[in-house]
Amino acid sequence: MNIVFTGFMGTGKSAVGSIVAGKLGRMFFDTDTMIEDSTGQTINEIFQNLGEAAFRALESETVELVSDMDDVVISCGGGAVMDPQNIKRLRKNGIIINLFASPEHLLGRLSETDNRPLIKRMLDPLGEIKKMLESRKEAYKNCDFAFNTEGLTPEQSAAEILNDADVKKLLNIT
Repeated sequence: MNIVFTGFMGTGKSAVGSIVAGKLGRMFFDTDTMIEDSTGQTINEIFQNLGEAAFRALESETVELVSDMDDVVISCGGGAVMDPQNIKRLRKNGIIINLFASPEHLLGRLSETDNRPLIKRMLDPLGEIKKMLESRKEAYKNCDFAFNTEGLTPEQSAAEILNDADVKKLLNIT
């Protein structure tokens, strides 16, 4: 069974996913990194050069590829769950874990980096983050588990997930 991390940008999907994969001895796949590797462009460049629709199409192709794997850990881009087909594919042999934090905390994390194309275009970043979170609320609720990463290091978040009784039971972790 795959472990799939989703959530808004800046929640720690890639860092936490990588740690979880390492602790479980599983391969880790980050869909954004896979897209960058296959296109030779950064996510920011894809957004600028091809637009969001082209990026979402690449994202869906990548989700289809990784969802056919087994016993891997996958980190999906924050908007991947907006496509119901992506959720269907990821859920067929995986559990979906949503990572979340408050809009204010996310803005702080996202302001520290250059490679967030949606944030860079925002006139009112906090207001826009709140709007985007609201528009994605139902998709993020359509996950099997949710963990708040606010105030936690990626290592602490990974430990919290791997020590959760329900996650352990579902993944048959002792």
